[in-house]
Amino acid sequence: MSGATGEHAAGAGAAAAAGAQAEAVELLRELTGRAPEGVWSSAGRVNLIGEHTDYNDGFVLPFAIDRRTSAALGLRDDARIRVASTFADEAVEVSIDELDELFPDDRERVPEWARYPLGVAWAILRASGRPADSVRGVDLAFASDVVVGAGLSSSAAIEGAAGAALDQAWGIGVDGVALARIGREAENQAVGAPTGIMDQMASMLGRDDSALFLDCRTLEHEAVDLGFADAGLEVVVIDTRVVHAHSTGGYRERREACEAGARAMGVPALRDLSVDDLPRAAGVLDEVVLRRVRHIVTENARVLDTVRALREAGPRAIGPLLDASHASMRDDFEISVPELDLAVETARAAGAVGARMTGGGFGGAAIALVDRDLVDEVSGAVRRAFADAGFREPGVFTVRPSAGARRDA
Repeated sequence: MSGATGEHAAGAGAAAAAGAQAEAVELLRELTGRAPEGVWSSAGRVNLIGEHTDYNDGFVLPFAIDRRTSAALGLRDDARIRVASTFADEAVEVSIDELDELFPDDRERVPEWARYPLGVAWAILRASGRPADSVRGVDLAFASDVVVGAGLSSSAAIEGAAGAALDQAWGIGVDGVALARIGREAENQAVGAPTGIMDQMASMLGRDDSALFLDCRTLEHEAVDLGFADAGLEVVVIDTRVVHAHSTGGYRERREACEAGARAMGVPALRDLSVDDLPRAAGVLDEVVLRRVRHIVTENARVLDTVRALREAGPRAIGPLLDASHASMRDDFEISVPELDLAVETARAAGAVGARMTGGGFGGAAIALVDRDLVDEVSGAVRRAFADAGFREPGVFTVRPSAGARRDA
């Protein structure tokens, strides 16, 4: 899957997901000597447009992708939970009643990767009101083909897979929106990353060939047909391999600036401002906070315009909105990096309909909407541009809008 984009024929995503499922099953067998009780998976996501609007109560338009994280689950005869991953050398095991001691105050006792599934276990019990002694111990083995650190939300994929598995194994019985809330609680409290709920909603609720139009204040959501396949378009992901981390640094600073801007403007969240409020904001906010606020306000408007364009004019009409979104993230929110800018500029110059960075920023991936017969040309141009600039070779591949969390076996 990480090779030339042109090699990503139809069905390649399904084959990769099946590979992750087999790896998760094999890892569980190595841990326990038994076949799993079941296997669940959840998807990574691409955010088509609407960046950093989610924690500002705004609008987003993500879609689940055909790269997935699988979780193989085995039941235990004790009250312990053990998590293992093909990406980690050692499993992590704790007693279920220890979860309340770990999270959120003592989370550093376990490795960061393990805080995601263990945090989901903690959050799902809290949300359900179930005591720790009411559920059986479990082993969970994870494998994934969602690229880590690329802005494709590998974190929401592991949260969704863990949540779907534990919901059924423990007989909790909550819906996808509730599991998305649980995933966000795990990421905010157990991991310490101040993210919104967009990633978890997309990972849980994705549908084939559709995006999820989500109001992050009310969690009202609807599927929006993308029409990429009928229009002969592909989504090309350009993974810069510049790794970011949401639990530290710039992401937190951007969120704090947004909250400060909302307070200064006298609104609950930046969602409550429109483009017409920006002249007043210029007289109230300092220069940096004004730029942050301007990105959020204009990005919310671009999400609404993108949904309208998809419904009224089709997918080719959204290219200028993708381009404008990237410029706003580069100039006003200042979360791009040279590699992302080069990827976007090169893809456009090679014929992309539109392109933008996607995800939290400071690295990760860009996406380009590309005619199917130009995919190899765009991919090659990006690779050459990175080589000429002395950057690390990017990962270039296509993704397709796909289903969210599900039980696979």
